[in-house]
Amino acid sequence: MESHSLLMVCASAFAAVFLLLGLLAMVMRLIIVVFPEEINGTDTAIFAAVGTAAVRVYPGRKISKIEEIK
Repeated sequence: MESHSLLMVCASAFAAVFLLLGLLAMVMRLIIVVFPEEINGTDTAIFAAVGTAAVRVYPGRKISKIEEIK
């Protein structure tokens, strides 16, 4: 295999990957536009993380209320 053909194979593979990643970025942008994120005040993942951290710091305690302080 000549070095020029190896260089062309590498360049075409790089271009193909770059094109594919660009296409995937456009599809992701389209999905974000079509299905926007719902913004509301409560996020169960954050509550679960805070509750888990509090139980680790204070074992045997029960978490009854979590509020945001602004």
